Amino acid sequence: MSEAKIQEIRSDIEEFNDLLKQAKRKKVQDLLSLEIRKLETELITLKEKETLTPMEVSPIPTTSTSAPVQKKYQVKLNVYGWDQSDKFVKVFVELKNVHTLPKEQVYCKLTDKSMELHVDNLENKDYLLVINKLLEPINVADSHWKQKTDKVVIFLAKSNPNTTWSHMTEIEKKFEDQRNNRLKPAETDKKDPQDSIMSLMKNMYETGDDEMKRMISKAWYEGQQRKKTDIMDL
Repeated sequence: MSEAKIQEIRSDIEEFNDLLKQAKRKKVQDLLSLEIRKLETELITLKEKETLTPMEVSPIPTTSTSAPVQKKYQVKLNVYGWDQSDKFVKVFVELKNVHTLPKEQVYCKLTDKSMELHVDNLENKDYLLVINKLLEPINVADSHWKQKTDKVVIFLAKSNPNTTWSHMTEIEKKFEDQRNNRLKPAETDKKDPQDSIMSLMKNMYETGDDEMKRMISKAWYEGQQRKKTDIMDL
Protein backbone atom coordinates (compact mmCIF):
# COMPACT_ATOMS: atom_id res chain seq x y z
CA MET A 1 0.00 0.00 0.00
CA SER A 2 1.38 3.41 -0.95
CA GLU A 3 2.74 5.86 1.58
CA ALA A 4 0.21 8.40 0.31
CA LYS A 5 -2.71 6.26 1.49
CA ILE A 6 -1.13 5.81 4.93
CA GLN A 7 -0.61 9.57 5.24
CA GLU A 8 -4.20 10.19 4.17
CA ILE A 9 -5.54 7.96 6.94
CA ARG A 10 -3.27 9.64 9.51
CA SER A 11 -4.60 13.04 8.42
CA ASP A 12 -8.18 11.78 8.75
CA ILE A 13 -7.46 10.56 12.28
CA GLU A 14 -5.99 13.94 13.26
CA GLU A 15 -9.02 15.79 11.89
CA PHE A 16 -11.46 13.47 13.69
CA ASN A 17 -9.51 14.04 16.92
CA ASP A 18 -9.83 17.82 16.45
CA LEU A 19 -13.60 17.45 16.07
CA LEU A 20 -13.76 15.13 19.08
CA LYS A 21 -12.13 17.84 21.20
CA GLN A 22 -14.93 20.23 20.19
CA ALA A 23 -17.86 17.84 20.62
CA LYS A 24 -20.00 18.43 23.71
CA ARG A 25 -22.62 15.67 23.66
CA LYS A 26 -21.61 12.18 24.75
CA LYS A 27 -23.41 10.45 21.86
CA VAL A 28 -21.54 12.60 19.35
CA GLN A 29 -18.27 11.89 21.17
CA ASP A 30 -19.00 8.15 21.04
CA LEU A 31 -19.69 8.28 17.30
CA LEU A 32 -16.51 10.19 16.59
CA SER A 33 -14.50 7.83 18.79
CA LEU A 34 -15.93 4.85 16.91
CA GLU A 35 -14.90 6.32 13.56
CA ILE A 36 -11.40 7.10 14.89
CA ARG A 37 -11.01 3.55 16.13
CA LYS A 38 -12.02 2.17 12.72
CA LEU A 39 -9.42 4.34 11.00
CA GLU A 40 -6.74 3.34 13.49
CA THR A 41 -7.53 -0.33 12.92
CA GLU A 42 -7.34 0.22 9.18
CA LEU A 43 -3.97 1.92 9.63
CA ILE A 44 -2.65 -1.00 11.66
CA THR A 45 -3.68 -3.60 9.09
CA LEU A 46 -2.99 -1.54 5.97
CA LYS A 47 0.46 -2.95 5.34
CA GLU A 48 -0.89 -6.46 5.76
CA LYS A 49 -3.62 -5.96 3.18
CA GLU A 50 -4.45 -9.00 1.13
CA THR A 51 -1.54 -9.80 -1.16
CA LEU A 52 -1.01 -12.57 -3.63
CA THR A 53 2.38 -14.24 -3.76
CA PRO A 54 2.73 -16.70 -6.61
CA MET A 55 4.34 -20.01 -5.68
CA GLU A 56 5.18 -22.35 -8.50
CA VAL A 57 4.37 -26.01 -8.03
CA SER A 58 6.52 -28.07 -10.33
CA PRO A 59 4.67 -30.91 -12.07
CA ILE A 60 6.12 -34.40 -12.23
CA PRO A 61 7.55 -34.81 -15.72
CA THR A 62 6.06 -37.71 -17.62
CA THR A 63 6.38 -37.08 -21.32
CA SER A 64 7.66 -34.30 -23.51
CA THR A 65 4.09 -32.97 -23.67
CA SER A 66 3.65 -32.61 -19.88
CA ALA A 67 1.09 -30.12 -18.56
CA PRO A 68 2.21 -26.52 -17.98
CA VAL A 69 3.48 -25.47 -14.54
CA GLN A 70 0.61 -24.98 -12.09
CA LYS A 71 0.65 -21.85 -9.96
CA LYS A 72 -0.67 -21.59 -6.45
CA TYR A 73 -1.16 -18.37 -4.49
CA GLN A 74 -0.80 -17.38 -0.85
CA VAL A 75 -3.45 -14.96 0.37
CA LYS A 76 -2.75 -12.97 3.52
CA LEU A 77 -5.95 -12.31 5.44
CA ASN A 78 -6.52 -9.25 7.60
CA VAL A 79 -10.29 -9.22 8.08
CA TYR A 80 -11.82 -11.14 10.97
CA GLY A 81 -14.42 -10.79 13.70
CA TRP A 82 -14.08 -11.64 17.36
CA ASP A 83 -16.13 -12.15 20.48
CA GLN A 84 -15.46 -13.50 23.95
CA SER A 85 -16.88 -15.50 26.81
CA ASP A 86 -15.53 -16.05 30.32
CA LYS A 87 -13.16 -18.77 29.08
CA PHE A 88 -12.50 -18.07 25.40
CA VAL A 89 -11.79 -15.35 22.87
CA LYS A 90 -13.44 -16.50 19.64
CA VAL A 91 -12.04 -15.42 16.27
CA PHE A 92 -14.29 -15.73 13.20
CA VAL A 93 -12.78 -15.99 9.71
CA GLU A 94 -15.08 -16.26 6.69
CA LEU A 95 -13.84 -18.32 3.73
CA LYS A 96 -16.19 -19.69 1.13
CA ASN A 97 -16.15 -23.52 0.91
CA VAL A 98 -13.60 -23.90 3.71
CA HIS A 99 -15.86 -26.55 5.27
CA THR A 100 -15.21 -28.82 2.27
CA LEU A 101 -11.49 -29.20 3.06
CA PRO A 102 -10.04 -32.13 5.03
CA LYS A 103 -9.24 -31.19 8.63
CA GLU A 104 -5.48 -31.54 8.10
CA GLN A 105 -5.59 -28.64 5.62
CA VAL A 106 -7.09 -26.24 8.19
CA TYR A 107 -4.90 -25.73 11.26
CA CYS A 108 -3.52 -23.13 13.67
CA LYS A 109 -0.08 -22.38 15.04
CA LEU A 110 -0.39 -20.84 18.50
CA THR A 111 1.86 -19.31 21.11
CA ASP A 112 0.82 -17.70 24.38
CA LYS A 113 0.67 -14.28 22.66
CA SER A 114 0.02 -14.97 18.96
CA MET A 115 -1.98 -17.06 16.52
CA GLU A 116 -1.70 -18.12 12.90
CA LEU A 117 -4.52 -19.68 10.91
CA HIS A 118 -3.45 -21.75 7.90
CA VAL A 119 -5.87 -22.91 5.22
CA ASP A 120 -4.06 -24.94 2.57
CA ASN A 121 -5.07 -25.47 -1.04
CA LEU A 122 -8.55 -24.02 -0.98
CA GLU A 123 -9.39 -23.63 -4.66
CA ASN A 124 -5.68 -23.52 -5.48
CA LYS A 125 -4.89 -20.87 -2.85
CA ASP A 126 -3.24 -21.00 0.56
CA TYR A 127 -4.72 -18.59 3.13
CA LEU A 128 -2.90 -17.17 6.14
CA LEU A 129 -4.14 -15.03 9.02
CA VAL A 130 -1.57 -13.78 11.53
CA ILE A 131 -2.45 -11.96 14.77
CA ASN A 132 0.57 -11.00 16.88
CA LYS A 133 0.83 -9.43 20.32
CA LEU A 134 -2.51 -10.57 21.70
CA LEU A 135 -3.76 -8.34 24.47
CA GLU A 136 -3.53 -11.12 27.09
CA PRO A 137 -1.80 -14.51 27.15
CA ILE A 138 -3.71 -17.60 26.04
CA ASN A 139 -3.61 -21.22 27.09
CA VAL A 140 -2.37 -23.03 23.98
CA ALA A 141 -3.24 -26.51 25.23
CA ASP A 142 -6.90 -25.65 25.83
CA SER A 143 -7.34 -23.71 22.57
CA HIS A 144 -8.90 -25.28 19.48
CA TRP A 145 -10.63 -24.50 16.19
CA LYS A 146 -13.61 -25.68 14.17
CA GLN A 147 -14.60 -25.67 10.52
CA LYS A 148 -18.14 -24.48 9.89
CA THR A 149 -20.05 -23.63 6.74
CA ASP A 150 -17.94 -21.03 4.91
CA LYS A 151 -16.04 -20.07 8.06
CA VAL A 152 -13.43 -21.11 10.62
CA VAL A 153 -13.89 -20.36 14.32
CA ILE A 154 -10.78 -20.31 16.53
CA PHE A 155 -11.32 -20.68 20.28
CA LEU A 156 -8.41 -19.04 22.13
CA ALA A 157 -8.51 -20.17 25.75
CA LYS A 158 -7.85 -17.34 28.19
CA SER A 159 -4.95 -17.95 30.56
CA ASN A 160 -6.89 -15.82 33.04
CA PRO A 161 -10.56 -16.85 32.79
CA ASN A 162 -13.31 -14.39 33.72
CA THR A 163 -11.24 -11.43 32.54
CA THR A 164 -12.55 -9.16 29.78
CA TRP A 165 -10.39 -8.21 26.83
CA SER A 166 -10.94 -4.57 25.82
CA HIS A 167 -9.08 -5.10 22.54
CA MET A 168 -7.77 -7.99 20.48
CA THR A 169 -4.14 -6.87 20.46
CA GLU A 170 -1.73 -4.73 22.45
CA ILE A 171 -1.28 -2.45 19.43
CA GLU A 172 -4.99 -1.61 19.20
CA LYS A 173 -5.10 -0.79 22.91
CA LYS A 174 -1.97 1.35 22.63
CA PHE A 175 -3.51 3.41 19.82
CA GLU A 176 -6.66 4.10 21.85
CA ASP A 177 -4.71 4.92 25.03
CA GLN A 178 -2.53 7.39 23.12
CA ARG A 179 -5.60 9.06 21.63
CA ASN A 180 -7.27 9.39 25.02
CA ASN A 181 -4.10 10.82 26.54
CA ARG A 182 -3.90 13.42 23.77
CA LEU A 183 -7.46 14.51 24.46
CA LYS A 184 -7.14 14.94 28.24
CA PRO A 185 -5.13 18.18 28.35
CA ALA A 186 -6.79 19.68 25.30
CA GLU A 187 -9.03 22.69 25.72
CA THR A 188 -12.23 23.06 23.71
CA ASP A 189 -12.03 25.58 20.91
CA LYS A 190 -14.14 28.61 21.77
CA LYS A 191 -15.78 28.78 18.35
CA ASP A 192 -19.07 26.96 17.90
CA PRO A 193 -18.19 23.48 16.53
CA GLN A 194 -21.75 22.38 15.79
CA ASP A 195 -21.66 23.16 12.05
CA SER A 196 -18.57 21.02 11.49
CA ILE A 197 -19.89 18.18 13.65
CA MET A 198 -23.33 18.14 12.03
CA SER A 199 -21.76 18.09 8.54
CA LEU A 200 -19.51 15.23 9.58
CA MET A 201 -22.39 13.25 11.12
CA LYS A 202 -24.43 13.73 7.95
CA ASN A 203 -21.59 12.31 5.86
CA MET A 204 -21.12 9.41 8.32
CA TYR A 205 -24.85 8.66 8.11
CA GLU A 206 -24.88 8.68 4.30
CA THR A 207 -21.82 6.44 3.97
CA GLY A 208 -22.17 4.30 7.11
CA ASP A 209 -23.60 0.82 7.60
CA ASP A 210 -26.94 0.07 9.27
CA GLU A 211 -25.44 0.06 12.77
CA MET A 212 -23.79 3.45 12.23
CA LYS A 213 -27.06 4.93 10.90
CA ARG A 214 -28.95 3.54 13.91
CA MET A 215 -26.47 5.10 16.36
CA ILE A 216 -26.56 8.50 14.62
CA SER A 217 -30.38 8.51 14.51
CA LYS A 218 -30.52 7.65 18.21
CA ALA A 219 -28.03 10.41 19.08
CA TRP A 220 -30.03 12.98 17.08
CA TYR A 221 -33.35 11.89 18.63
CA GLU A 222 -32.01 12.03 22.19
CA GLY A 223 -30.55 15.48 21.47
CA GLN A 224 -33.95 16.75 20.30
CA GLN A 225 -35.63 15.32 23.41
CA ARG A 226 -33.15 17.16 25.65
CA LYS A 227 -33.88 20.44 23.85
CA LYS A 228 -37.64 19.98 24.40
CA THR A 229 -37.06 19.26 28.09
CA ASP A 230 -34.87 22.36 28.48
CA ILE A 231 -37.57 24.56 26.88
CA MET A 232 -40.30 23.16 29.13
CA ASP A 233 -38.17 23.84 32.23
CA LEU A 234 -37.86 27.53 31.39
